[in-house]
Amino acid sequence: MATPTIRTVDLRSDTVTKPTESMRSAMANAEVDDDVLGNDPTAVRLEREVAEIAGKEAAMFVPSGTMGNLISVLVHCDERGSEVILGDDSHIHIYENGGISSLGGVHPRTVKNEEDGTMEIGSLEAAVRSPKGDLHYPVTKLICLENTQANCGGRCLPIEYIDKVGELAKKHGLKLHIDGARIFNASIALQVPVKRIVQAADSVSICLSKGVGAPVGSVIVGSQRFINKARWLRKTLGGGMRQIGVLCAAALVALHENVDKLDNDHKKAKILAEGLNRIERLIVNVGAVETNIIYVDIPKDPKFGAEDACKSLEVLGVLVIPQSTFRIRIVLHHQISDSDVEYVLSCFELDARRESLISVSPAF
Repeated sequence: MATPTIRTVDLRSDTVTKPTESMRSAMANAEVDDDVLGNDPTAVRLEREVAEIAGKEAAMFVPSGTMGNLISVLVHCDERGSEVILGDDSHIHIYENGGISSLGGVHPRTVKNEEDGTMEIGSLEAAVRSPKGDLHYPVTKLICLENTQANCGGRCLPIEYIDKVGELAKKHGLKLHIDGARIFNASIALQVPVKRIVQAADSVSICLSKGVGAPVGSVIVGSQRFINKARWLRKTLGGGMRQIGVLCAAALVALHENVDKLDNDHKKAKILAEGLNRIERLIVNVGAVETNIIYVDIPKDPKFGAEDACKSLEVLGVLVIPQSTFRIRIVLHHQISDSDVEYVLSCFELDARRESLISVSPAF
């Protein structure tokens, strides 16, 4: 195969998308006011639309998914020293800087995430700790799920499973929060409306700067009482902004124009996964590619790991990130074309021929 002409294909995340022309136009022309005073009309419109999509009473724009999750956990765990049950491979536990503990005094109690992103129902129930229990333990107040489950490869949690977790939460007087950073990906993949997926949840954090490609922001949804409390916490955390309609205008365009494109992202991810799996000694669990995230396992060579492979691919213009020592993460988004997918495959094949990805012999 000939050496591909170098171009840049950014697959580090679906957060790397650039605002479209329609987003830029909407931002430039957005009707705005002071949102801290509750008067920004574009923010109000976005919040109403997302609340309706999620089937909840109210919604609130926040600068990031991390803040959205933090606020949600702190509203539900309103006493310092209370406890949340969440996956040991969840975004809140791994990637949010321990904010629920350092800022909220909330204790994380982890349960193992299975390969499909779920946590075993019996293990969840066994983790619940009651105010009537041993005084040595914190009191459980909340269960958190993540959908799609990013560290499990963008897997979609089945609706039946979420409903069972919701029933478990109610049985023990707990609340259920869903980190729905890629909930639209789950909705498209499952062919089920978002409101049905999150029906059992008391709150949901919905990221608009990931799958659907807005430049900034997330929206949290829940009851009106929940959102009233959340606004106080947002102000405390420095998330009370002014003319946020400029940002919300782009988010509205993302909702209206990009949700339907997610199916193409998923199809391209599957094509790319199948192609990568055909390259000698690369391993991709193609069956686990349900949405827009792919994990590629490379040979366990002590002299050449995932970081080295990513640097080697970067020379060819393909930007990916290491997930672990011998695993690479790839994320598709709406600004990746069919020809980009072909180019990425050609670069992986070329790199393999140069023996950087298939160096030395011992198997995985």
